Amino acid sequence: MNLIILGAPGSGKGTQAQQLAERAGLRHISSGDLLREAIARKTELGQQVETIIEAGELVPDEVVLKLVMEALADSEGLNGWILDGYPRNPDQAEALEDVLSMNRQVVDAVVFLKVDADTIVERLLKRGRVDDTEDTIRTRLKVYEKETLPVLEFYELRYDVHEINGTMAIDEVADAIRELVDA
Repeated sequence: MNLIILGAPGSGKGTQAQQLAERAGLRHISSGDLLREAIARKTELGQQVETIIEAGELVPDEVVLKLVMEALADSEGLNGWILDGYPRNPDQAEALEDVLSMNRQVVDAVVFLKVDADTIVERLLKRGRVDDTEDTIRTRLKVYEKETLPVLEFYELRYDVHEINGTMAIDEVADAIRELVDA
């Protein structure tokens, strides 16, 4: 099972992906984690990423895709993978589709965790990070709507996207995803 989980920051993507990965023997792939791991391991790519981030620039799509593809290759022998929060824009989605096709891999399911903005603000304020103010959270949500939400439209044209109410309790969301995966 190869799964992509989409949703706004604070929608529960990471929590759900981690739980499902552990339960189903899948590789949980988060682009943010991959970037941090590459930097920590001081790989050639990690050093490149660190330089880019230290310069205050965004890591180019090609670099993130390369890290994701390395992680997908490391998933061999597992029951599949879950992409959490990647792709983040339609160009990344298109590039991912091309690379998956070349490697004879497919996306089996796309899950969209739908959560309203007020609930997201409430959730993110509770985690207590210094940079999580209501204004910064709402700004991030506007960026998400403009840049990342179009990924949902990209996948709706190619796959059945399974929308799940992400405002339910964590266990209820997990059950809904589990039903999808088990079907």
